[in-house]
Amino acid sequence: MARGISQKGNVGRGRGLLWKLLFTLFILLVPAPIILILIFRFLPIPGTPAMLISLAQGKGASYAWSGDISPRLERAVIAAEDQNFCRHRGFDWAGIQKAMEEHKRRPNRPMRGASTISQQAARTLFLVPMRSWIRKGLETYLTVLIEALWPKKRILEAYLNTVDWGDGIFGAEAAANAYFGTDAGSLDSTQAARLAAILPNPHKWKAARPGRYVRQRTGLLVGRSAMVTRDGLNFCVK
Repeated sequence: MARGISQKGNVGRGRGLLWKLLFTLFILLVPAPIILILIFRFLPIPGTPAMLISLAQGKGASYAWSGDISPRLERAVIAAEDQNFCRHRGFDWAGIQKAMEEHKRRPNRPMRGASTISQQAARTLFLVPMRSWIRKGLETYLTVLIEALWPKKRILEAYLNTVDWGDGIFGAEAAANAYFGTDAGSLDSTQAARLAAILPNPHKWKAARPGRYVRQRTGLLVGRSAMVTRDGLNFCVK
């Protein structure tokens, strides 16, 4: 009899722990992200997981929020990272399809990334820099939330203010100061294009002392930035 009561008690405790775990996961996945996203729609973002990791690794984290980022940098990053930024709702399905088709033709090469600025913003703001299907699922969920709760201009502003620009440098203000000795609002077209050019691999490519590839990509992005203006691809952030 006592043994049966004990077994029932263990089952009850097990169910209680399961419900507590499920409730904790619900809080972490539903109200907490929504509340944070709503708060950061209006307030500067104090930091990101990548900044904490950089500090823990002893690399430092140079970061300062800027409310005055040059439109030249906005255009350069749209040209480099996501030309359909103003037209999609978080996911560039045409770009994803193109990347998949390219991977089928060349399966031995790594699959070309098709992440939008919105996806990169969600990833930068809330997730640690690691690759896994769980992380990709969370990134998708958070992208839907920020697209629903933030205007496009805020998404781009948050991304430019927090993205990793290499060597413990985070955000446009710190990058402009470290690489060019200026502020984010005063970047010229070439400087903006050079910062956009190194975004895919900021720990390998250098904005201050660019190699041949970065110089070529910078020239290409200067031209593409002009096309962004000509074709109105930045209408949502003006």
